[in-house]
Amino acid sequence: MRINVGFEMIFDCPKPTPIIFNLNVHFTRVSDLVGRDDLIFDPPVPLEAYRDGFGNWCTRILAPKGLTRITANAIVKDTGLPDVIASDAQQIPVEELPIDTLVYLLGSRYCETDQLSDTAWKLFGQAPTGWGRVQAICDYVHNHVTFGYEFARATQTALETFNSRTGVCRDFNHLAVAFCRCMNIPARYCTGYLGEIGMEPPYGPMDFAAWFEVFLGGQWHTFDARNNVPRIGRVLIARGRDAADVALSNTFGENTLTSFKVWTAEIPEA
Repeated sequence: MRINVGFEMIFDCPKPTPIIFNLNVHFTRVSDLVGRDDLIFDPPVPLEAYRDGFGNWCTRILAPKGLTRITANAIVKDTGLPDVIASDAQQIPVEELPIDTLVYLLGSRYCETDQLSDTAWKLFGQAPTGWGRVQAICDYVHNHVTFGYEFARATQTALETFNSRTGVCRDFNHLAVAFCRCMNIPARYCTGYLGEIGMEPPYGPMDFAAWFEVFLGGQWHTFDARNNVPRIGRVLIARGRDAADVALSNTFGENTLTSFKVWTAEIPEA
């Protein structure tokens, strides 16, 4: 299948303001792009692109005074298959994990493993290791946290989500990531596009989505504590330790986000 993805953001800056964007389709999906997914700036501005420490493609600009509109629109080829279930994937002992996975065992800005470790072992210490333990974590978070856009707060951490039992998709997955790390399972946070392909209406408002990946059986696997069912059509933008590493935009000065739109939908075959 083919999926149309894109967004529009409009920033109002009272003076020239540096901004870093993390909004391009991830390099692991570049071969699936039909054409390009360039960021378009109105008014045009000089830009500099680079890869961050996690391999994500970032763009930095100096936004001029006034309104700056940023858009992208792309077509992505997709298998049309739901997330893979590998129920026999086994947990790897910490001492045998690849070096590059170890950073995803550590606490981070939004995932306080030190404060959630005792709770995690009490809740999931008896769950089957490997895939079964991660699924038990997703089941718990999905069933104990209430979703609502009115609960969205940029500074909310995994511990705060556990205590408040409310949040949006990033909060569900921050808590699941933290619990996995507490149980010695490498887990990394992901952001990207996820539409309603294969789902029954009613549909919620479109937004960027969050999910996470865990390292089991020698490879990374996708989980999503918010939806907690295999989904079709995920288009990855970025991976990191948590949302701090994959922020859609980082602004370095006063500004107002005056417009924010996201779209992702299957394109009917000719």
